[in-house]
Amino acid sequence: MGLVVTVAATAVETLPRFDLGAVWTEWSLAPLPLIATVWGVGLYALGVSAMRRRGDRWPIGRSIAWGIGMFAFYFATSSGLAAYDTVLVSVHMVQHMVLSMVVPLSLALGAPVTLALRTLPKTPRGWLLAFLHSPVAKVLGFPPLAFALYVLSPWALYFTGWYDASLESVYVHEMMHVHLVAVGALFFWPIVGIDPLPGRVQHPFRVLLTVMTLPFHAFLGVTIMGQNTLLGGDHYPSLHDGPMGAWLPDPFDDQNLAGGILWAAGDLVGIGFFLVLFIQWVRASMKEAEREDRRLDRLERQQQARTE
Repeated sequence: MGLVVTVAATAVETLPRFDLGAVWTEWSLAPLPLIATVWGVGLYALGVSAMRRRGDRWPIGRSIAWGIGMFAFYFATSSGLAAYDTVLVSVHMVQHMVLSMVVPLSLALGAPVTLALRTLPKTPRGWLLAFLHSPVAKVLGFPPLAFALYVLSPWALYFTGWYDASLESVYVHEMMHVHLVAVGALFFWPIVGIDPLPGRVQHPFRVLLTVMTLPFHAFLGVTIMGQNTLLGGDHYPSLHDGPMGAWLPDPFDDQNLAGGILWAAGDLVGIGFFLVLFIQWVRASMKEAEREDRRLDRLERQQQARTE
């Protein structure tokens, strides 16, 4: 592990000045994100192809959402965001928001569990159904638990030794990425409510949970901005002694920017998700009204038939 960390640190020292161009030019062929992306896209495409071969329709919007989620995951873990995420805490914060909000939300909108249940052979489908009805799935899908994990995990990340460890160990760093996506999935998947998962709740409670996350992100962002100590300890100031010292911003200024990104991005994505839920709620209400109208029409016709 020490060798891996040393190699990573050497690569960091050669990075050019960060700008939007560097986000698209400083790509790396990280094996784990690449494997996860290829498998995720490939399996989903196989499921959609199986649906089409038997003449069933799969909404194109769900496929697009899944593609956006997988691209966002690979982009956050292999592009310039990944190259600079241990150099600038502001870049890390952008990566954090993509992995914890954009990726899980997009993947949930892709409804992969529903696709799997419709296309898997009988035995694997039975395994999946058994897991969905298991006590483990019910605990993980319990909305208050998922909410607590989602809003408290960032505090644990930045105000314990976890963040410092992620700067020193490639393994811990990768596990942090996995954790952000997993916790985001536990929170967003039942709230999106497309897949038949434990923990799905009615639309008013979905909207309430989403709104409740907004002040937590804002408060965390403000707290980071007001810190008198640096996240990561001496890690970021030490980079100023190397070749990048000529262009690196002041660590406290960069940390203030990171807090602002967390605050603004959390509110922006949260409000966007709120709008998605609101549209779902309106559509569900309209469908329910149509069903009620059809039921009343049937009752009226039956009553007329009895009186004739």
